[in-house]
Amino acid sequence: MTDDAGGTAALPQRGRKWAVWTFKYGILGLGAVIMILPFADMLIGALRTPAERLARPPVYWPAVPQWHNFVRAFTDLPMVAWLTNSVIVTGAITVVQLATSALAGFALAKYRFRGRDLILRFVLVAQIFPFFLFIIPMFFILRYWPFAGGNDWLGQGGTGLLDSYFALILPFAVSWYGVFLMRQFMMTVPDELLDAARIDGASEFGLFWRIALPLVRPGMVTLGLLVWIYHWNEVIWTMTVTRAAPELQTVTVGIQLLRSEFFDERNQSLQQAALAVSVLPVIVLFLCLQRFYVRGLSMGSLKG
Repeated sequence: MTDDAGGTAALPQRGRKWAVWTFKYGILGLGAVIMILPFADMLIGALRTPAERLARPPVYWPAVPQWHNFVRAFTDLPMVAWLTNSVIVTGAITVVQLATSALAGFALAKYRFRGRDLILRFVLVAQIFPFFLFIIPMFFILRYWPFAGGNDWLGQGGTGLLDSYFALILPFAVSWYGVFLMRQFMMTVPDELLDAARIDGASEFGLFWRIALPLVRPGMVTLGLLVWIYHWNEVIWTMTVTRAAPELQTVTVGIQLLRSEFFDERNQSLQQAALAVSVLPVIVLFLCLQRFYVRGLSMGSLKG
């Protein structure tokens, strides 16, 4: 009798667990479908023929997938040059921002010096202002950079740094958000561990490089992914700088500038194929570093 009563009582509890499990994973599955749907639509659109695009009612699933559109993205468009520029610019910005953010974050988290709190407040306030406010002054600073691009010591006579990779990289060398994020991660490094290393004779840079940096590796990966994704898709500044230097155009800007040329629906499949190719490196990078990214997000509730 007791066993029957216990088994009967366990049934509602098991049912509630099943309902919670179904609801939880149902919501996650629905979110996954919503996130994947735009990419699937882009891929399917790249495989349609011009006739299927112009058909009324429209044909969604292609009868014969046009895989050669992906080949045309490399033969009809300078895709290799665009991808190369994107990798160079985005990779350089990511490396520089990781270096400046980690060093500044370590200093703000582990050293006490006059003006530290003021600098931290400035870092917090600076995040309010979008980069768009600084496009015009930054453009003129690079345009009149002395002894670059044919300029004299007064910054006259040439184009400065505009026709070079420096124009695409230097404005993003420091990220206020990155400094604040790395400062939060550096706060989790035990001070006792650093003091013990000092007693053993470690230098201050050794403390940063050999102790602090390995401990905040998930934070570095998280910041690196955020920086890479943002600047891989950055359009406004790159388009402004590369108007006079099309050989420096990145893949996102190149496809954006071709929108007017491919406005005809008969050519939109080629454009969508190029977009799919441009998204692929970001997806591969994210999948390779996903476990570090998840660990970094799980460390989001940090002291400080």
